[in-house]
Amino acid sequence: MSWKRYCLEALDEEKMFENAMHRSRFKELFDCYKNYTFFTKGLCKCIYLSAWDDEHFCIMVEMLNELSLGHEEDTTEMSNKGDSLLEEQTGDDYYVFQLSIALLNDLSFHLPESVSLSPDTRYLIRRALQTSEIIDQL
Repeated sequence: MSWKRYCLEALDEEKMFENAMHRSRFKELFDCYKNYTFFTKGLCKCIYLSAWDDEHFCIMVEMLNELSLGHEEDTTEMSNKGDSLLEEQTGDDYYVFQLSIALLNDLSFHLPESVSLSPDTRYLIRRALQTSEIIDQL
């Protein structure tokens, strides 16, 4: 049985969504793209992270539309675009984008304690890493 079948249920069970909008944005992208060949656990983790707010959600929608229209088989192009976007980021967004790239490419991510981030961004990163563990266990 595919991990995709249980993903939303597992995240709901662990109460990983912050609110109804977060869940709705995630579900929209999950349902739309889960059957594409480029859809992986890493991409699913990025979708969770991007669904946190409208701004990052819109960036993800654009990237996924490009992947699907380009008939991409994997997320290499998305990873390359993420690297480019990372170079443009500063402050908290730099670390959120860095996390997103790590999740997409199934790389470890460690945020040094010395990094100065807002409490909200630290919370977001912690929740995304918890979600990553849940998805990996499916």
